[in-house]
Amino acid sequence: MSRSVQITFDSHDPILLARFWAETLGYVVPGPPGVTLGEDDDPFVAWRDFLSSLGVEMRPEDMRAAIEDPAGRGPRVFFQTVPEGKTVKNRVHLDVRAAPGLQGEERMNALEAECTRLVALGATRLERFEPAPPMETGFIVMADPEGNEFCLD
Repeated sequence: MSRSVQITFDSHDPILLARFWAETLGYVVPGPPGVTLGEDDDPFVAWRDFLSSLGVEMRPEDMRAAIEDPAGRGPRVFFQTVPEGKTVKNRVHLDVRAAPGLQGEERMNALEAECTRLVALGATRLERFEPAPPMETGFIVMADPEGNEFCLD
């Protein structure tokens, strides 16, 4: 029997990372229980208002956020506040499939276009690896706004 997974990021700013990764993965920030969000509604404002209506005060160190695949296929991604900073290379990283089925120059051009889009959202480009057939199709190593490495693949 297979199991579902949730990917959890430790962070200093869960909302910043949730917004970044939602844009990167095409995910959404779910609204609070029983709240229907309009197209222009900020889900984090809705959560703040919802928690406040329950008498829950969220201190910065209590902040959390989550994003979900709107189609329900991908894993939920959860972001939690931690006091310590990232000190070394992360041992697990995400490979974001930004050029499925593409090869060679067409693939690398698609990866470059996605890299440019993500840099505008706060990512950092770290290194490009060229295709080296038959084993390597090429990829770009990046870091999210808090320095967590991931690959455009």
